[in-house]
Amino acid sequence: MSTATQTPVTTSAVEQFAAAVREMLNRATEQQGDAIQAAGALVFRTLELGGLVHAFGTGHSHLLAEEIYSRAGGLLPVNVIQSAPLMLHEDAVASGDWERLPGVAAVLLEHAAVDPARDTLIVISNSGRNAVPVEAAEWARARRVPIIAVMSLAHSRSQSSLAPSGKKLYELADVVLDNAGMPGDSLVEVRPGLRVAATSTIVGAFLLRSMVLSAVEKCLAAGIRPPVLTSGNLAGAREANAELVANYPGRLADAYERQRRRHGGPIASQSTHELEQA
Repeated sequence: MSTATQTPVTTSAVEQFAAAVREMLNRATEQQGDAIQAAGALVFRTLELGGLVHAFGTGHSHLLAEEIYSRAGGLLPVNVIQSAPLMLHEDAVASGDWERLPGVAAVLLEHAAVDPARDTLIVISNSGRNAVPVEAAEWARARRVPIIAVMSLAHSRSQSSLAPSGKKLYELADVVLDNAGMPGDSLVEVRPGLRVAATSTIVGAFLLRSMVLSAVEKCLAAGIRPPVLTSGNLAGAREANAELVANYPGRLADAYERQRRRHGGPIASQSTHELEQA
C-alpha cells in the first residue's frame, strides 16, 4: 500500500483555461445574441437569393474561414478565399508580412467573383488592423457587399491600424461578432509576463456556428430548405449532397474550380467527392 500523501488540490492552468472558455462562450451567447441574429439574417438573405457566402482570413484566421467551408453540418454555398502566402503552411513569418501589404485584398476578391447583389463577405481577423483584412472590407463596402467581421474588439481598440486608410475592420463591417478575447489573445498567465492558450479560434468557431444556426432557423421559418451538408461518413451522404449541389449550378462549381486551379488539386467541378466530410 502506498504511503504517499495527497498533494493539496489546486486549480491547474488547464482547469483555469477550461473555466475561462466556458465563461467566454456563455458571455458570447448572452452578449452577442443580437449580433449573431444580425449575421444570420445576412447569411439567410444570401441563401434566399441563391448567392454565396465568402469567408476570408489571413494567418490563423484562415482556419476559421475553412471551418464553415464544405463542412458536415454546415452550409453548402460557402466559398473560402485562400491564398498560400497569407496562410501558414509555406512560411509563417512571411505570411505576417503579406497580410500587411496594400493591394492584395482587391486582387483576391476580384478573382473570387463576388456578386454584390446576392453575396455576403465574412472577414476574420483577430486584431482587425492589418492592411489585407481591412482592405477586403473596404473593397466590399465600396460595392455594397454585406460584411460580417469576426474579431476581438478589445485587441483591435488597443492597437493602431496598419492599413493605409487608417481604418480598422470593425469600423467597416455591417455586423461584428466579437470573440471577446484579450489583447494578445493568449489567456492563461502561467507566471508573471507569460501568457499561454489563445481563445480566438475557439470562440470564433462558436460564433460562426451560431450564425449558421441562426440562418438555418430563418430558412425553416420561411419555408426554405436549408442547404446543409451531410457527413460523407453516413450512409446516403453522397446522394444527399449531390442533390444540394444540383441546386447551385454554375457559380458554386466555378468556385471549386478556382480552388483547384490555385492549389493544383484534383477537385472536379460539380463533384460531390470534395463534400464528403469527416
